[in-house]
Amino acid sequence: MGMSVTISAADAQDAEHILKLQYLCYQSEAELYGDWSIEPLTQTLDALRAELADGHALVARLGDEIIASVRGRVDEAGTVVIAHLFVHPRMRRHGLGGRLLDAIERQFAGDAAPKRYQLFSGHRSDGNLRLYRRKGYAAVGTREIGPRLTLVTLEKAA
Repeated sequence: MGMSVTISAADAQDAEHILKLQYLCYQSEAELYGDWSIEPLTQTLDALRAELADGHALVARLGDEIIASVRGRVDEAGTVVIAHLFVHPRMRRHGLGGRLLDAIERQFAGDAAPKRYQLFSGHRSDGNLRLYRRKGYAAVGTREIGPRLTLVTLEKAA
């Protein structure tokens, strides 16, 4: 019998594991866009620790191993900004991304009634964009980051 995946709040002790997994997971994005200077690959451990202290973060574990993560925070307008949703390459295509997205939305639903959820994805990240659309997100804008990368902003009402 296999182990079950559990989703729980991340804590300070998870920071190093999250950062290492983030680095592994964003390699495919860097390759897709030909840019290894993207923020998830250059983020420092101290910056991640500060981000974890400032918002909500969830991890998915298979036994003791962190295999996926997502972070979110509420901005000044009451929008929940969801970021850094990633799943270990060997665990992709098993619904973990969708489960984490649902879980982070639930995490904020109990707070001061957010107005909307918002996230970003690169314009060539077809799998990510498909997941977000399937979960009810719609594109509301784009922003050119560089010659190879345009960020798509997606939102859905809370």
